[in-house]
Amino acid sequence: MSNNRTPSRRNFLAGALGASALAGLSRHARAAEAPKLAEITSVPAALKGSGEVRVVGYGGAAQEAQRKGYFTPFEQLTGIKVRDMPGADPAKVRAMVDTKNVEWDVVQLSRASVLNLMKVGDYWEKIDYSLVDTDNIDPIFRHEYACDMLPYATIAAYRTDVFGGKTPQSWAEFWDLKTFPGPRSMIGGGSNSIELEFALMADGVPIDKVYPIDIDRAFASLSKIKPAVVKWWETGAVPAQLLSDKEVVMTTAWNGRISAIQDAGAPVGIMWNQGRLARDAWAVPKGAKNRENAMKFIAFTTMAIPQARLSSLIPYGFVNRKSPEYMTEERLSILPTSPQIQRKLIAYDYDWWAANRDAVTQKFNRWVLG
Repeated sequence: MSNNRTPSRRNFLAGALGASALAGLSRHARAAEAPKLAEITSVPAALKGSGEVRVVGYGGAAQEAQRKGYFTPFEQLTGIKVRDMPGADPAKVRAMVDTKNVEWDVVQLSRASVLNLMKVGDYWEKIDYSLVDTDNIDPIFRHEYACDMLPYATIAAYRTDVFGGKTPQSWAEFWDLKTFPGPRSMIGGGSNSIELEFALMADGVPIDKVYPIDIDRAFASLSKIKPAVVKWWETGAVPAQLLSDKEVVMTTAWNGRISAIQDAGAPVGIMWNQGRLARDAWAVPKGAKNRENAMKFIAFTTMAIPQARLSSLIPYGFVNRKSPEYMTEERLSILPTSPQIQRKLIAYDYDWWAANRDAVTQKFNRWVLG
């Protein structure tokens, strides 16, 4: 998934049923029937109020899941009306704030989009964490101007019918063309961050030593796998389709895309180990007319049960560590922030990428043509 929230990532989140990982499985239960959702019976008094909050996401089936998962319960329990709409776009936030005509109160973006606007001006309200369940939300999911709410992972996916029962367990094995021969696919720029973290781990760098990234070493490692990469992908549908069609035997991919083709019967597996965990976030544009309600909305949607409800509807993670109490073990087995999976992942370092992404992209564009 794009870590910079651009059209490819937006289209992925808003895609039609059957066409995307977030929208592919009747709103992403792994069973044919709709999942049973935990009930929310009460909220803290501080979250109750009146009036409205205008929330902007990416539309489509993803936003339908959010509506069922927590927009409707928020309205019912707080007395605050949710007016939700599609079209989240940092450029629109910038224009609204610049013209002092802020029509949105809460917007779903990547942390990267929030940081990028912060480079050029004062575009965001500080998050009121006094309302948020910070006792159960790790600091990695909290930023002064953005509160993470939808974690997802870039992982390795592989065909289960070509390696005689062997399964890759690390990026070193993804790079191992003798033990696991066959064509690969990897992220190829565009709106996405090049997978330098994977290249370093393939070269033996421990997961806790990946950042700050040694760019030259990472590209030297990428050069070793480059001959086997038949497609450098830029949109999330591509690696899932390549794997389904057996045009590649291994690929990097967004976990939800692979979950969707698994449900469709494709013989593919996920290697969670050493995957890259990124996050979407809620942010409040500077000058939002319903700022107080926006903060209450953010606090509610990151509570344990609302987060569990959404993760029961779509194959993406949760930020509240108590959410697993409200989901089945089967469901947790496919979610990137379940305890048994998250410990295997490296957290995407938004600050490092905000400072280095342009240079990395330019170097990649030269390297891939060389």
